[in-house]
Amino acid sequence: MAFNFPFFSKKKTEDQDTFGPLPSQYKFATDTLQDLLAPPGIEATNDYLKIGSLYTKTLFLFSYPNVLSSGWFSSVINIEKSFDIAIYLDPMDTATALKNLRKKVAQIESQLMEQQEKGLVRDPLLEASYKNIEGLRDSLQQAEEKLFNLGIYITIYATDTSELQKYESEVAGLLEGRMIYIKPTLFEHLEGFQTTLPLVSDKVQVYTPFDTVPISTLFPFDSAELTSDDGILYGVNMHNNSLIIFDRFSLENANMVIFAKSGSGKSFFTKLEILRSLMMGTDILIIDPENEYQALSEAIGGGYFRISLSSEHRINPFDLPPIPPDESPSDVLRSHILMLTGLIKIMVGEITPTEEALIDQALLETYASREIVPDSNFTGKTPPLLSDLQTVLESIEGGADLAKRLEKYTKGTYAGFLNSPSNVQIRNRLTVFNIRDLEEELRPIAMYMILNFMWSLIRAEFRKRLLIVDEAWVLMKYEDGANFLFGMAKRGRKYFLGITTITQDIDDFLRSPYGRPIVTNSSLQLLLKQSPATIDIIGTTFNLTEAEKMILLEANVGEGIFFAGLRHAAIHVIASYTEGKLASTKPQELLARMEGKTETQ
Repeated sequence: MAFNFPFFSKKKTEDQDTFGPLPSQYKFATDTLQDLLAPPGIEATNDYLKIGSLYTKTLFLFSYPNVLSSGWFSSVINIEKSFDIAIYLDPMDTATALKNLRKKVAQIESQLMEQQEKGLVRDPLLEASYKNIEGLRDSLQQAEEKLFNLGIYITIYATDTSELQKYESEVAGLLEGRMIYIKPTLFEHLEGFQTTLPLVSDKVQVYTPFDTVPISTLFPFDSAELTSDDGILYGVNMHNNSLIIFDRFSLENANMVIFAKSGSGKSFFTKLEILRSLMMGTDILIIDPENEYQALSEAIGGGYFRISLSSEHRINPFDLPPIPPDESPSDVLRSHILMLTGLIKIMVGEITPTEEALIDQALLETYASREIVPDSNFTGKTPPLLSDLQTVLESIEGGADLAKRLEKYTKGTYAGFLNSPSNVQIRNRLTVFNIRDLEEELRPIAMYMILNFMWSLIRAEFRKRLLIVDEAWVLMKYEDGANFLFGMAKRGRKYFLGITTITQDIDDFLRSPYGRPIVTNSSLQLLLKQSPATIDIIGTTFNLTEAEKMILLEANVGEGIFFAGLRHAAIHVIASYTEGKLASTKPQELLARMEGKTETQ
């Protein structure tokens, strides 16, 4: 049987004049906000309510186990569907509760004595109940506990009855796995719906007595704690205002990815992590594509190298890496030649398998010309230059075209950029390589070359380090560059290295064949404000709920979601006054800083 409850306005209508007064069972609403919010009608049946186009029913919890574990209600709260939850707590009078418990104790004692007299086997459940009630009596008398009548109601919504039934079964399955049982409010779904509205009116009144401790396990706000004894401060947990303090090196790997749109605070966050990590004894290496880390480097006495066509700083990609104690010279040289092959493929563009084989042969011959061969110890030998490789290619059959394509890097417009001996030495705990002044075409080449230079340093000396690759999408556009970065992310843990990959071009990064593998090989992720154009791909990649998507779309600067392994929480990045001055990237603050420096000089 169904009942309809249409809503009418107090205004007199033409229908009233035509058909006479409306029946008395119809209630007239007032011309208020209620008229706008109320649905056009409600259809009530014994098994559900239909409100507009939505189907809904209310469920109530009626049976609980003897012991409730903390956070048991989170499985319901985290269901990615629409629902309303109402929790009613009605304090019980302590004197009345003690009187009732005294009667219950007397009843149980009588049952126990009767069993003993009859020589029956003892009943463990009855004995446990006796101990629990006596313990509760003691706690109530000493004011350590209070008793409450607890009512929990869940109203679920669906677009059709079959979906509503599946939803009910899902909720029941989650709770029954914890020995908690629910029932629908049959024939009272309208009252159940009103009970879960924010009207503080319990019209169902199905209560279960609880004391304070088990009620505390029902705490409805489910947010993972990300506070540990070790690590650095990343920000404030926006769910509960606790501090997010974490040691990234305590996870299976120390890698992190940061996805955010421009101006959302990703550089600010990174600088704060740099400052705090330095205080914890971590060395920092940075590839800076936009000159954002120069002021920070100068403030703390770091090493700063500008890589450009006109810069005095040079890195020779043919430099021989130091030989780690646990590796052979042959393996190190072969690995280095594979890296150089990838670099040359980025420089010359698309090549055929035959040309790739020619490059490999030419590289071996180039090193052999300096008496550097796989089976010898090449420590202290002078490495070749790019022009040496060009000369070898010109002498190999079929290599003339490749040599010609390298000429702009040896004799042409880009001469000197890659064809000079290295003069860069790492002596500081913070080292920044700036590539802002390089042409767009040279940026991925420079990033690849610098990464290899850093990787050689990392393998040679075992130290706790962070490598920060800003605007990583520039390198991810090239398969060889993406593959090299992915290889570092996989192997970094072995060398006590954590890699932070930062990008604002999320679509290009994730569409790379190595984009998602880099994300899955990063135990830490930070998502700051996102644009509507990228929120869907972000949501799919990180399995975000609709609520979490809205957090990222509406986030202020420095707000987002912080992932640490399987745990995550909404984060607000905070800084001290001094940290804020050093880390700020606001144009007006940068201008004031530059003007202050000029006046000082």
